[in-house]
Amino acid sequence: MSEISVCIISKNEEENIEKCLRAITPLQSEIILTDTGSTDNTVEIAGKYTKNIFHFDWCDDFSAARNYCAARASNDWILFIDCDEYLVLADILRLNAIINEHPLEIGMVNRISPYPGDESNQSRHDFVARLYNRTLYSYKGRIQETIEPINTDLVPMDYDSPKYFEIPLTFYHAGFETINNRRKKAERDLTLLQETLRTEGPTPYTYYQLGKCYVAMKDPALAAHYFYSGISLHPNPVHTYVHDMIESYGFCLLELKQYDKALSLEQYYELLEGRADYVYLMGLIYMNNARYDEAITQFQKAMTIKNYSIEGVNTYAPKYNIGLIYESLGKRDLALEYYRDCGAYGPALKRIAAIS
Repeated sequence: MSEISVCIISKNEEENIEKCLRAITPLQSEIILTDTGSTDNTVEIAGKYTKNIFHFDWCDDFSAARNYCAARASNDWILFIDCDEYLVLADILRLNAIINEHPLEIGMVNRISPYPGDESNQSRHDFVARLYNRTLYSYKGRIQETIEPINTDLVPMDYDSPKYFEIPLTFYHAGFETINNRRKKAERDLTLLQETLRTEGPTPYTYYQLGKCYVAMKDPALAAHYFYSGISLHPNPVHTYVHDMIESYGFCLLELKQYDKALSLEQYYELLEGRADYVYLMGLIYMNNARYDEAITQFQKAMTIKNYSIEGVNTYAPKYNIGLIYESLGKRDLALEYYRDCGAYGPALKRIAAIS
């Protein structure tokens, strides 16, 4: 059995830290908390759950803080979580077995993040790298840090990427519950990302993270610019962030009403046709280019794909848009059929009320 140390870095997290720490008690793991300068009651609250509390002088480098924290653990297997993430589902017996099956790889947890302000209360599901053996890996990057091999000769690689495996832990990410929280985090990250771009030069991942910042700040034009800049560097598609970057670029183009330009995303069909998010996006692109038959085909295909990130892209969202197409074509009965199949989806209920 591989013992795990749960590592957390904190600063002024008194609103989140108790719920975070209470939620991970079923893991029965060592907890290492490294505080970077809290002026509230974070440290005092954490002291109820662990005696392993350390202090780190903040130096605008998240990797330095994470590696400092991991170095203080008693175990080599490190599970990093953020203070605003709460464990909601765990299969502990299976977790130990899976770790033993993948001793040289990086484990990914399932993280559920809300989409604040969305009428349908959508959530996003992402697998994020959080579990690793510290003798083989460490964090790199000042901001939006990633787990990287210490020596690529010692671990299995997929081209230029380490290999990953999914672990049976699901966390709810409360940090994005409000639009204001997303914006504040994006503004904080933006300064460090721009400094990283200046000092280390352009990389697809830095451009991707800059694009995400501007999405959170409700600036689709700048977001699209950075997503396109990242795509133009031809990143290795084995990295899952590349898939999200392409899809996010497409959604930005739709928001900007650059429908013809969005058709350029057809070139990624072979790469991404196994993702409901991408196929649904292509349906939206075709619909906004008045290619309705192709749009309906893509929406119907999206409903058959299990792999998704954004809730609804393979259930009610494609049904709703098929309804919109049929309504625009004067096929009221067909439109109502699809709207009614959307369940409690708010926009569909409004259309039913409008045309019934």
